[in-house]
Order: sequence, then C-alpha cells, then structure tokens
Amino acid sequence: MSSTQVYKVYIKATPQKIWDAITTPEWTARYGYRGANHMDLRPGGEFRGLSNEGMIAAGAPEVGVDGEIVEVDPPLYLVQTWRMLMDPNHIPEGFTRLTYQLKEGKDGVTSLTVTHEIGDEAGLAEMLAGDLEEMGAGGGWPWILSDLKSLLETGTAMTDPV
Repeated sequence: MSSTQVYKVYIKATPQKIWDAITTPEWTARYGYRGANHMDLRPGGEFRGLSNEGMIAAGAPEVGVDGEIVEVDPPLYLVQTWRMLMDPNHIPEGFTRLTYQLKEGKDGVTSLTVTHEIGDEAGLAEMLAGDLEEMGAGGGWPWILSDLKSLLETGTAMTDPV
C-alpha cells in the first residue's frame, strides 16, 4: 500500500523568507535536525542533506539524505526526489518524492504544504510522521515544520542545537 503524507502549516512570513529557510544551508542548519541542506535549484540539480555533528558523532553518515531537484518555481513551488541514507535499512527502497508548495495569504501569513510520497515502506512512513520519536528517530515532518515556524516567527528555534 502506497503512502503519501501531507502537512500544512501557516507561518507569519513572506513566501520568499520561507523559501530561503527551506532552500539555503545557512537557514536549514538552524532548525529541525540542524543539518545544512545543499540544493542546486534547477531541474536535475543535486540535493544533499547533511547530518549534524551529533548525528555524525553517533555514527551517521555525513550525508543523511540525498536526491535530485525535479521542478522549481521560486519562491512558491519545489519538487525533489528524497532518499534516506541515515538508516542503511532504507537505502534499498530508493527515492521518494517531496513537494513544497507555498501560498501567500492575508496579513503576511503564508501557507506551506509539504507532500511526501513515500511508497510502500511502513518504517520510513512512521519515522517521517514522527511516530518513532520515543525510539530516538526524531519527530519527523511535524517536528521540522514546527521548528521552522518557531524560528521564522520568533527568531529562535524550539530547542538548542544538538
């Protein structure tokens, strides 16, 4: 059974500010799992999500996730492939599809919808949904998007760096 996860969050920030926070390593290293994401923002461009220092110290590979940019329309739309490298058990499953869609609303509020087409792998779906947080797998997309919102609206992330 194929799985698609959809998360929507409203952030009091411009689409451009959210876009920059999603696509630049200077921003991505400040929230979520605190690993810098490097994106060559053109179709066919490379995506690499680096592990943070704590993850590497615990044995994680330097590149925790990778993929390729499929479609890009700054600052409103980004489609990429995404593959988990952090856990070697997920590597054979191959690439999933990740879409970011931003829509400017009223009063300086922008909606960000993240759609992750995962496929048939239940373990990866549970991890991305944050269902394995108590087992040390982190809070998945709910955690990342909550932390992004906190950082953009208050200037600080929810927790200190790992």
